[in-house]
Amino acid sequence: MSTPTRSTPVRPTPGRPVLRIRGVHKSYGPTEVLHGVDLTGRAGEVLAVVGANGAGKSTLIKILAGAERMSAGELQLDGEDVALRSPHDAHTHGIRTVHQELTLVPELSVTENLLMGHFPRRLGGLIDWKAAHRRARDLLDGIGYGAIDPRVKAGRLTVARQQMVEIAKALVSEGGEPKVLVLDEPSAVLAGSDLEALFVLIRRLQERGVLIIYVSHRLAEVTELATSIVVIKDGRVVAETTPDRTDENELIRLMAGRPAGQLYPARRPADGDTLLDVSGLGRTGEFSDVSFVLRAGEITGLFGLVGSGRSELARCVFGAEPARTGAVRAPGSDAVRFHSPREAIAAGLALVTEDRKGTGLVLGLSTAENIGLTTLRTTTRGPLLDTARRRRDVVSMVDRLDIRPAHSAKLPVRTLSGGNQQKAVLAKWLLTGPRVLLLDEPTRGVDMATRAEIYRMLDQLARDGMAILLISSDLTEVLGATDRVLVMHEGRIAAELPSEGTTEDTVLAHAIGHAA
Repeated sequence: MSTPTRSTPVRPTPGRPVLRIRGVHKSYGPTEVLHGVDLTGRAGEVLAVVGANGAGKSTLIKILAGAERMSAGELQLDGEDVALRSPHDAHTHGIRTVHQELTLVPELSVTENLLMGHFPRRLGGLIDWKAAHRRARDLLDGIGYGAIDPRVKAGRLTVARQQMVEIAKALVSEGGEPKVLVLDEPSAVLAGSDLEALFVLIRRLQERGVLIIYVSHRLAEVTELATSIVVIKDGRVVAETTPDRTDENELIRLMAGRPAGQLYPARRPADGDTLLDVSGLGRTGEFSDVSFVLRAGEITGLFGLVGSGRSELARCVFGAEPARTGAVRAPGSDAVRFHSPREAIAAGLALVTEDRKGTGLVLGLSTAENIGLTTLRTTTRGPLLDTARRRRDVVSMVDRLDIRPAHSAKLPVRTLSGGNQQKAVLAKWLLTGPRVLLLDEPTRGVDMATRAEIYRMLDQLARDGMAILLISSDLTEVLGATDRVLVMHEGRIAAELPSEGTTEDTVLAHAIGHAA
């Protein structure tokens, strides 16, 4: 969960119905995943859609985006029946979707991604790049994202800033402002001022009559932002409510079909040996003079706002990006710093990256093939793969982490829900037998029940002697699931705080450089 900004304005009153869907069914072969879904959205409304992973939210989003066709049912916009046969159809009818999976072209600049196909031109048809960058800058400034340099390649931005560009792109596309804006986990990697900018933008769009369909697992945000809430379970709408008639515990009960339990296990950190010692680590333009230790039996949190260097630091520690200064030492390793992930893995490190679909998984492979990727060297005999051993390893991990469905090992990993995909990423790294586990946004886009499973697993790993670094933009998570918290500000460790007794306001104050 994430704590919404306190400066969020009062909700505007919704207007006329803009979107109606009635009796929507969707089947993939003999499997029906949506069972007669009804939904109505009004102008100026934030209609939150919540549900556990696998409930059918993603399928509904794809239908609204024109990426999937409903098997039965009807959809109306402004009272007229429409058929969405493609994303172009949805765009033409004024429906824009910002997917959880990023769609930017990483090798193109922010300007090129925003204005693709609509560049200002000089006489003779040449692109007027000065005018293009100026227009992109104005667009970003206009929605509160002026800190992003439009000339930078999109792939060089953090995932959080790429998410912000995705939102901007949906709003500036040809055809003017959307009638319906679908946001799928838009705040999953945002915090601080970036999160506040998103909330302010949502209020502005509401005031202009845009219907916003807000899909999120962050229930604190849902109850703060939404004017109405729809709960989906097993492909059916099981509840329609409003924030003043419900709370987070009730939503969890509706989503899971059982009362909410304790989300975070009670932590009792052990005073273990140092398993990773980072001293004076620096990378030009991203972070400098970073020092900390990770100890056996302890879960350490790392919090920082977008641009603080948190994810870049994790990649440098793991050897995925080169550091300029400093040292990273692990017991039993002679390396002063790791110059490649292979060296880090050999020293007992594992890194779960923040973008599970981009860097954590190979979507074209099966779940079993993904889980077995990190152990190919240890499951081969000469030129041959020891398929029996790999099968045993994979089945053991699928059972241990309860990856669903039960036959998920044989399925393409892209067909699993977000929570089960994340479990597959974790399984892949746990097979290497790490002593130090680095996790960057491990619960992004994961429902509350699966989050609780992940927290329990991390707690048990720590009790078994592992050292864990949990990097998160979710203040509630970073305090609730850890023993102590490192706070980054402008590329440096600004504070080290005990999780117990520390408030979210205190962490945020250090993160923005305003601590007393």
